[in-house]
Amino acid sequence: MRTVNLHRIIAVGMIFISGFSYAQIINTEEENSLKFQTHFFEALKQKAIKNYGKAIESLELCNKIDTANVSVFFEFSKNHLELNNYFEAELFINKALAFEPENRYLLQHKVVVLKAQRNFSKAIDVQKKILQIHPKNIEELVFLYIQNQNFMEAEALISKMEENALATLKLKSFKSYLENRKSLPINAKKQSDNANENMDIESLKKLYSKNKEFKIVQEILTKEAASELFEQVYADSKEALELFPEQPYLYKMNSFALNKLGKYKEAIAILSIGIDFVIDNSAMEAEFYEQLSVNHEKLGNKSEALKYKQRAAALRK
Repeated sequence: MRTVNLHRIIAVGMIFISGFSYAQIINTEEENSLKFQTHFFEALKQKAIKNYGKAIESLELCNKIDTANVSVFFEFSKNHLELNNYFEAELFINKALAFEPENRYLLQHKVVVLKAQRNFSKAIDVQKKILQIHPKNIEELVFLYIQNQNFMEAEALISKMEENALATLKLKSFKSYLENRKSLPINAKKQSDNANENMDIESLKKLYSKNKEFKIVQEILTKEAASELFEQVYADSKEALELFPEQPYLYKMNSFALNKLGKYKEAIAILSIGIDFVIDNSAMEAEFYEQLSVNHEKLGNKSEALKYKQRAAALRK
């Protein structure tokens, strides 16, 4: 009888110990989950205020708790990209894609990372994979072809879209760029430039009203900027953009005028659009980044100003 009771006590004790251990596991999991969420939301908060280094520190704490979390890898990549840490940005997006290779948003971010490194050829391969998943986003592939100087492929793709009545305003701008780049011989352009240099602003404007050539409006804006006629630079560049939406020079001059008029947010918005049309021109791309840096500095966005200043410096090397 005593033996039976002893067995019962031991059995109850084992159940109690087992239940206690299980409760401990549950409590540990809940505690880790809570810690993970706290660190992750802190990372998002720090990124939102552009404190990317602090965001990465919080993500490292998340990674210690969950070493295979796709969202953490994704955020790592985003923050490293903002800091121009391209190697790390690509490393972490690749880790995320190892778990979800068909995730369109991860693939789109990888294209951004590769473009930042000017690795357009590799970006084209990724963009083609995106189109297999989401066929509508054709504009990015056309633009990547242009950036990689695959002009024939870009033209063929635009023609295909036009045949299917799917050409967008942006695709029309790309087509205009491709047509303009081969429309005039180099010697003719030089002769035109030399002739326009000796004309005053009013004479150039009369000529432009009769002959809507980009080179003429370019000369007008250059002379207006030199004379500090910033209101006119803004108005004339804005009007010219309706005719030549693919010309990065016009976006640069429009944002330059906005900066001089104290409209820094508007200048940033224009630069962000125009930089997409800077193709195979590192000097102009650097000028865009320098202007972005100046405008962010005026708004007190010191981290953003530094980021664009560093990008410009890297292109100037």
